[in-house]
Amino acid sequence: MEKMKRSSVYAATAALGLALAGGVSAKLPAPTEEQQAKAAEAKAKADEGAKKAAEALAKSQDRAVDNFKRTRATRR
Repeated sequence: MEKMKRSSVYAATAALGLALAGGVSAKLPAPTEEQQAKAAEAKAKADEGAKKAAEALAKSQDRAVDNFKRTRATRR
């Protein structure tokens, strides 16, 4: 009996949550040209940073491979 009460309370809570969530959705205004320019600048800066990070990672991986090859040759 108590299990049925608990499941009905969960169902009622879920239904109430869904009903409230539907009424909360709002539409944001379109970004201005200035905001779009700022976003494009930020994206370009982030892309440049990601490119530098990828280059640094590749360089460190190359050093690790070189080190492995060098030390492996002396172990044999």
